[in-house]
Amino acid sequence: MGVAERRSRERAEREHRIIAAARLIAAGEGWNAVTIRRLAEQVEYSQPVLYTHFENRDAIVAAAAVEGFRELATALQQAAHGSTDRRAAIQNTAMAYLAFASEHPALYEAMFIMPTVLRFAEADTPLELKDAFAALASVVTPSSSDAEVATETFWAVLHGLAELERSGRIRRIARDERLALVVNALLHH
Repeated sequence: MGVAERRSRERAEREHRIIAAARLIAAGEGWNAVTIRRLAEQVEYSQPVLYTHFENRDAIVAAAAVEGFRELATALQQAAHGSTDRRAAIQNTAMAYLAFASEHPALYEAMFIMPTVLRFAEADTPLELKDAFAALASVVTPSSSDAEVATETFWAVLHGLAELERSGRIRRIARDERLALVVNALLHH
């Protein structure tokens, strides 16, 4: 292994440690507790070293969000895989989405709530975001209208349900009934 390759691997490992520490702090105490100073103490690097990897805290949040999209895409793909029919694929994917949002609230917040420089549906959209969208699109496959619009609508509905459940604004007990409505709407679209 050459020096450049070793340095690149070490840099990636440091970045992973920083992101992992940020996610751990955020999961336990919220993103407001994630500061450059706190991360430097946690990972035992100086603050200037952190700044050589990430411009600021927002860049760390964005990097955590990208990891989250990779994990979400995997969860959605696994949920759809092996589904017996389109109805089951949509249902399983929707349940996986809501489970992800519920099980990873701080990460979900970084992905969808906090302001970041991440952009969707643009030329420079990170692959991880595209993969998460593609995982949703793979089960939507509407028969007549624009697949992107249908997928965006499905995503918007799932996001709304996730946020409303998280905040306690809708009854969690009615989740299955709401999802049945969503699935039926996609099937009859």
